[in-house]
Amino acid sequence: MTDIQAAAHDSGHKPHVAHQFDDAVQQHDSAVLGMWTFLATEVLFFGTLFTAYAIYRHLFFASFRFASEEHLKWYLGAINTGVLLCSSLTVALSVHVAHEGNNKKLIRLLLLTMLLGVVFLCIKGTEYYLEYHEGAVPGRFFHPQPTSVPGVDLNHVQLFMTFYFIMTAIHATHMLIGLGLFSWLIWKARKGEFTPEHYNPVEICGLYWHFVDLVWIFLFPMLYLIR
Repeated sequence: MTDIQAAAHDSGHKPHVAHQFDDAVQQHDSAVLGMWTFLATEVLFFGTLFTAYAIYRHLFFASFRFASEEHLKWYLGAINTGVLLCSSLTVALSVHVAHEGNNKKLIRLLLLTMLLGVVFLCIKGTEYYLEYHEGAVPGRFFHPQPTSVPGVDLNHVQLFMTFYFIMTAIHATHMLIGLGLFSWLIWKARKGEFTPEHYNPVEICGLYWHFVDLVWIFLFPMLYLIR
C-alpha cells in the first residue's frame, strides 16, 4: 500500500476518490457532467461544419450531387457504418463488465473495440487512396476527368471534396484519440483497477466513443446517400 493509499485508508477516503470529492458518487456525477459539457462543445463544432455544408449543398446542388455519386464509394461507407455500430455495442458491453469488476473480460472487449476502430480507419484510408488516384483530392492534386453534366462546376465539386476530407479527417482524428483512451483503459485494467465501485473512466471513454459513432451516423447519409 502506498503512502497516499494508506492515508486515504486511515481517513476513511477511498483511494480511487480524488481529494476534492466527498465520495465516489459525487466524483462519478462530476465526471459524467464534465464529459457531457465537453460533448456539447463538440456538437457546436460539428454543427457549424454541418450547417456550412448544408448551405453550400443547397447553393451548388448539381455539383455536390455529382461529386458524391462520382467519387464517394457508398458501399465502403456502409461497411464502415456497420463496423462502428458493432464497436458501439462492444463499448456498451465494456461499461457493463467494468461495472461488474471483470477486468479480464473488459480487456477483451476493449481490444475488440480497438480492432473495429482500426478496421474503420483502414477502410477510410482505402477510400482516400482511391480518391487520390481519381484526382479528387482538393488542391494541387485535384484533376478529375472533365464532365459535360449540366449544372456541374468542377470548382464546386472541389468544394464538396474539401468538405468531405475536412469532416471525415476530423472524425478519424477523434477515433485515433479514442483508440489512445482505450489503450490507457487496458493498461489500467491489467492492473485490476476497475471495480463495481470504480469504473468511471470506462464509462466516460464510452460516452466519448458513442459520440464519435453518432457523428459518423450523420456524416454517412449527408455525404454518401442524400442525392
